[in-house]
Amino acid sequence: QVQLVESGGGLVQPGGSLRLSCAASGMIFSINDMGWYRQAPGKQRESVALSTSGGSTTYTESVKGRFTISRDNAKSTIYLQMNSLKPEDTAVYYCYARKRPGFSGQLSYWGQGTQVTVSS
Repeated sequence: QVQLVESGGGLVQPGGSLRLSCAASGMIFSINDMGWYRQAPGKQRESVALSTSGGSTTYTESVKGRFTISRDNAKSTIYLQMNSLKPEDTAVYYCYARKRPGFSGQLSYWGQGTQVTVSS
């Protein structure tokens, strides 16, 4: 009922910037929280940034001050502005969405992932 499409990944040098986008479609009225996760090779998936429908944002410690999550509710789209990128930011980045409590069926959704590579 909810589909997430990511874009904006690529190859950048250390210190560079990228902006990721994630557009939601389908039963978008049911969406509450949205955010970004990432998974590096051989590592577990970790949360990066979260945006609630009420406007609250949270970040993992390693990206604070460098990454900014934003949300365009009219377009059902979230963004992740990534500045001062480091090699350790290299990962597949996944968009995440969760339905409001009380909805039946699948409650969490994931995008297909977009590769971010930070290398000289």
